[in-house]
Order: sequence, then structure tokens, then C-alpha cells
Amino acid sequence: MINVVDDWKGSAAFASAGELAGVSGEPFAAGSRMEGATGNAIDWRHWYETWSAGKKGEGGHQPTHLQVWASDEFQATIPWHELRDAFIVFEQEDGQPLSKGYPIRLYVPNGSSECLNVKSVIRLRIAYDPVLGETATYGFLNTIEPEQLLLSRRT
Repeated sequence: MINVVDDWKGSAAFASAGELAGVSGEPFAAGSRMEGATGNAIDWRHWYETWSAGKKGEGGHQPTHLQVWASDEFQATIPWHELRDAFIVFEQEDGQPLSKGYPIRLYVPNGSSECLNVKSVIRLRIAYDPVLGETATYGFLNTIEPEQLLLSRRT
């Protein structure tokens, strides 16, 4: 399941990567956009424009960021202007689901951070909040309580 939430236009849940990719309708080989990338991909901006055109909501609002959550608790917040060449790999070249990075993988070739490749994406949020900043932020959400650290030192 891949969840997409747009703060102004609503949300959608996609049962598969193929269903999400089907919104765009224009897949391409990931390696044609970024050396070393493999699989079949869709352009992020084109996907978003197509998806949001079919949504109700107030028009005239420009997204400021894309927030991404992965199944391993990794999270990234990427300024919208850095997504012009971003793409989502949704399947292997042979049409099978991704064996590495399932269900989808986001590539941001011209971003300001090392967050160039986010694997195992399960949630996307289109945000309209300039307070989120001008540069990408990223990291793991998992937290460890001080007691857990002390316990691990004792064993």
C-alpha cells in the first residue's frame, strides 16, 4: 500500500506500485535519466500534475515540499524546486515488482542533499509549508530511549 496525501487536494491509497504508476501513463527506463539506475520509472512532476488534475480542492496553491516516508522509518523532506528531474522507479525492467526498494523508489538527481535515492517508499505527502526550509532534510524516525541504551550496555 502506498499512501499519497496532498494538504490541499486530498489523499489516495494505491494498492500497488503499478496502480500508482498507471496514473502517469508514460513510463521510461530509469537508466535513461540517471546512470546506474535500473527499472521502469515515471516522472514525479508529470505524475503529480496528472494525479492532482483529477482531484478536487482549492486551486492556485503551489506545493513547497515533498515529504517521503519509507518502510524502514527513513523520512525525507525535499523542497519542491529540487524535484524537477525526480522520478519514481516502480518495477524491475522485466515488469516484476522491485526486488530491492519495494514498493517504489524515489530518485532526486539534482537535489541539495545526499538523499538522492529513497528506497521502500510507502507514503508521500505534498506539503504547502515554506517553514520546512530551502534544503532537503532526511534521517531515520526510530528513537531509542535512554533506558534502552543503558540496558544494552549492561548485557
